[in-house]
Amino acid sequence: MAQSFPSKPVSLVVPYPAGGVSDVIARIVSPPLSKKLGEAVIVENIGGASGGIAAQKVLNAPADGYLVMQGSPNELILGPLANSAIKFKSEDFRLVQMIGSVQIAFLVRSDMPVKDVDSFLAFAKKSAQEGKPLSYASVGPGSFYHLLGEQLSKETKIPMTHVPYKGAGPALQDLIGGQIDFFLAPYGKSHDELAKQGRIKILAMLNSKRLESVKDYPAVTESKGLKGFVYSIWTGYFVKKDTPEPIMQTLNKALAVVLEDPAVKSGLDANSLMIAKPLSLNELNKVYGDGTAQFRAIAKSINLQPQ
Repeated sequence: MAQSFPSKPVSLVVPYPAGGVSDVIARIVSPPLSKKLGEAVIVENIGGASGGIAAQKVLNAPADGYLVMQGSPNELILGPLANSAIKFKSEDFRLVQMIGSVQIAFLVRSDMPVKDVDSFLAFAKKSAQEGKPLSYASVGPGSFYHLLGEQLSKETKIPMTHVPYKGAGPALQDLIGGQIDFFLAPYGKSHDELAKQGRIKILAMLNSKRLESVKDYPAVTESKGLKGFVYSIWTGYFVKKDTPEPIMQTLNKALAVVLEDPAVKSGLDANSLMIAKPLSLNELNKVYGDGTAQFRAIAKSINLQPQ
C-alpha cells in the first residue's frame, strides 16, 4: 500500500487562519514536500476551538496519511485539557516529524509607558491596584499563550485579564490598535518590523540567553523580576495514530529531507524558528510523550479547568 502512497494530493492542515506564524511555516514546507512526495501538498487553514476543529477534521478522515496536521502542544496536548467540547486525546495522534521550536516574544502595546520587563511588572502592579488590571491576548482558552499569561500572573501575584482570540494574527492587530495591553506570542520576523516602526514594543524574548538571531532584544533572564520565566514551543507534523507504519515512514523520511533543504532552512530561520534535527519515529514517540507530560504538569499547576 505504502508503495503507492501518495497517489493523490496530500492536505497539510494548519489549525489557524492565514497570517500567523503557523501558516507561514506550512507555506515554506509545502513546495519541497510536494516535490519529494511527487504529489501536490495543499495547505488548508482551519481555525477555531484552540486548534480543536482542525484536529478533529484530521481524526474524522481515514488513517491513510492524506491529512497531515501541522500541530504543537497547544492544540494537541492543551486543547483537550482546556476545552470540554474537544473529545480527542493527545494519544490519538502520532508525531511523524518535528519542524522546530518557536521562540516566545514579550509584546506590549506601543504606548505603554514601559521599557523592559521590570518596568512592565511595576506598571502592571500599579494598574491592578488602581482596579485596571492589564489585559493579555492568547490564541484561545487553555492555549499555551493563555497558560503563560496565567503563569505570569501567578508568579508575580499581579491580577491580569485574559482575552482569547482565534489566532495570533487577529491578536496582533488588536495589540497594534491598543485594544489589549500585552501578548506573550510566538515570535515572527513581522514583530521585529512592527517594533522598528514603533507600532508595538518587544520587551524580551522568553529565552535563557540572548540569541544572535534576535540580539536586539534581551532574554527574559536579564530581568530582575522574571529570571526563570523561560519558555518555547515546538511544532511538528502529526497523523492519526492508526496510520499504517509504512505510510508514516514515507512521511517521516520525506519531511527529514525537507528539513535539510537550504530554502526551507533559510525560510524557517528568517521566521526565527529554531530548526529541529530530523528524528526517527521511535525518537519522536518519546519526544511527544515527554512533551505531553510536561505540558499537562503546567496545566495542573495553574489549575486549568475545561471550559
